[in-house]
Amino acid sequence: METLKQFLKNPLFKKYLKYFLITIASLISLSVLFFFAVYIGIFGSLPNKAKLSAINNLEASQVISSDNKIIGKYFTQNRTNITWDQVPDHLKNALIATEDKRFFTHKGYDIQSYFRVFFKGLLMGDNKGGGSTLTQQLVKNLYGRHDFSILSLPVNKVKEIIIAARIESIFTKEELLLLYLNSVPFGENLYGIETASQRYFNKPASNLKVEESAVLVGLLKANTTFNPRLNPKNSLDRRNMVLDLMGKQAYLTVKEADSLQKLPLKLHYENITLEAPAGYFVHQVKQKTLEILENLKDENGKEYDLEKDGLKIYTTLNMQVQKMATESIQKHLAEMQKVLDKELENRNFKKAWLRKLKTDGNLADKDQEKRNVEVFDWKGVVTKNMSKIDSLWHYYKMLNAAVLITNPKNGAVITWVGGNDFRKLPFDMVQSHRQIASAFKPILYATAFEHDFEPCNYMENTEKSYAEYNNWAPKNFDYKSTQDSTVALWYSLSHSMNLPTVDLYFKLGRQKLLNTCNKLNFPKIKDDAPSMALGTLDLSLFEIVRAYGAFANKGQITEPAMINKITDASGKILYEREAAKHEKVFSVKTSQIITAILQKAINQGTGTRIRNQYGIHADLAGKTGTAQNYTDAWFIAYTPDLVIGTWVGASTPDVHFYSGQGSGSSLALPIVGNVLRSIEQDAKLRKQLLTPFSIPYNIYDDMECDPYRQTGITGFFRRLFN
Repeated sequence: METLKQFLKNPLFKKYLKYFLITIASLISLSVLFFFAVYIGIFGSLPNKAKLSAINNLEASQVISSDNKIIGKYFTQNRTNITWDQVPDHLKNALIATEDKRFFTHKGYDIQSYFRVFFKGLLMGDNKGGGSTLTQQLVKNLYGRHDFSILSLPVNKVKEIIIAARIESIFTKEELLLLYLNSVPFGENLYGIETASQRYFNKPASNLKVEESAVLVGLLKANTTFNPRLNPKNSLDRRNMVLDLMGKQAYLTVKEADSLQKLPLKLHYENITLEAPAGYFVHQVKQKTLEILENLKDENGKEYDLEKDGLKIYTTLNMQVQKMATESIQKHLAEMQKVLDKELENRNFKKAWLRKLKTDGNLADKDQEKRNVEVFDWKGVVTKNMSKIDSLWHYYKMLNAAVLITNPKNGAVITWVGGNDFRKLPFDMVQSHRQIASAFKPILYATAFEHDFEPCNYMENTEKSYAEYNNWAPKNFDYKSTQDSTVALWYSLSHSMNLPTVDLYFKLGRQKLLNTCNKLNFPKIKDDAPSMALGTLDLSLFEIVRAYGAFANKGQITEPAMINKITDASGKILYEREAAKHEKVFSVKTSQIITAILQKAINQGTGTRIRNQYGIHADLAGKTGTAQNYTDAWFIAYTPDLVIGTWVGASTPDVHFYSGQGSGSSLALPIVGNVLRSIEQDAKLRKQLLTPFSIPYNIYDDMECDPYRQTGITGFFRRLFN
């Protein structure tokens, strides 16, 4: 004791004690001054309570299918906000147990955590754990951190403490927890628990299981290290740690925690941004939505921002049918590509293509250097080791397909597949203009029936040369013709005969056909070549499907529509589609005659594979189309409640089949056949889309005449004695 008293009286001790106290006082003073400097905004202004009260997370706008699937998003930040009642209790518990167990008792900052960090980090060398509360993490998520050189960490930490204290005085703990869950980043450009839940488990956050919530909470520690897709083992270990913490803090029983830790890691990963299952459609919807929003403002007179305001765009697309179409394309073209590759190889087509590249000066030595590149093939997007030339050839020879399905009564677009893969091949083939071929013929025949022609009128089936049109000499597809017989119109159309069609064109008159094309909103036809009767003009799949809708809808054309309604983030309706407007193009009788003939095309003519190979039983009318040299293949079919059209071809007409494998019935029809078979096997879709025609019997009776009628002497005597 005496020794201690002597030590305390020692002048040297008093001197060091004085220095120590001065140092502590100085540090405290400096800390106070530093805190005050941050507080008054020397290192940047801090949000006041008014700004904090107006916190509003940027939210992605969602594109939703008619069968309630999220099929696309438009965003600055990929986030979907949810409400408190959509957050399961076990998710809240997992978050609090892992990130901030005293969340409900502190005021935005946790002194106890700071002491823990100080003693473990500075005194014991343990740098694990930052001491930030959930509220401080929320502030960091909302406002980020700024660079102040060597003062960055202390300045940002003090800012977060001040803002956290302010925000705690404005919001309840529940509101703060919800703000956090809606703003926290989960990696992969994801923000908020709802978006993360949809990405990793393909379900809303409200439906998460306990072990799934633990995976997502564990992901917050390090977005890449604990990413369940990229690092499943790390994610599983981290999930189990979260479950263990939930058990230790009595959110789970020991038995429950132990049982859940034994479960395997199960994901249902779905990235609609990357996979783009309806990418072409979503892109079209964006353009339409922006047009609609031009005339809309919120209650404050502010324009809506598609990428920030969390709008919901409810569309007409049926994702179930969309997938049927996509799968049908992939299944069929994967096989047909092999056939085309063989035909091109047999003709040394690639050598000629390479020679042309070289001649045009488009081939350099560096273009032949191999490297790993991502390309689309029929297995999906894959990485291949190939040169630039290999990549160009890969896509140059590739078959492409587009499918469009609409409801002819209300114009609703049910399916829109614009090509093979929106990410790698974004050009939309639904709107691309290609030679329409024989798919155009029903337009000509319908125009004739509008001008007093009848199904049993007979046209010549004779080959001839037209001197006034550069000696144009059309032929039938099968190269057969007759000199002493004519063909009934119903038979000529159902079997897609060229010679009677040309005869009809000249007897009808070009102007009448042009008038019909104008009514159908086809592109303006500039030349006067009669070959347009056989479909040499260029049309898009969009235009021809819209036109066939008039046959399905009693002669009335309906403009295709994609959007049913748009709401704001709270559900307030901003836009709702009006009832479809129809424009009469053909009479009801004409549409019924065309439908009856195109039913024969399905049952007896060029579309019989629909019945024979694909076993479709539904009432159906349809028409194939095969362009010159097999450059484009078409097939369009319809019922009263569905028009489905498909086009198949290469990106350029230079690449095509050299055999009948490139015909509409071989190349395009099978895609439609597979889709219709899938629809027919689904009771709900079958009832909704494959409805029967209601055509009067007399329409069919008016086609009860011979396909051919002989002319000349033989024909005269036959008619005389019959």
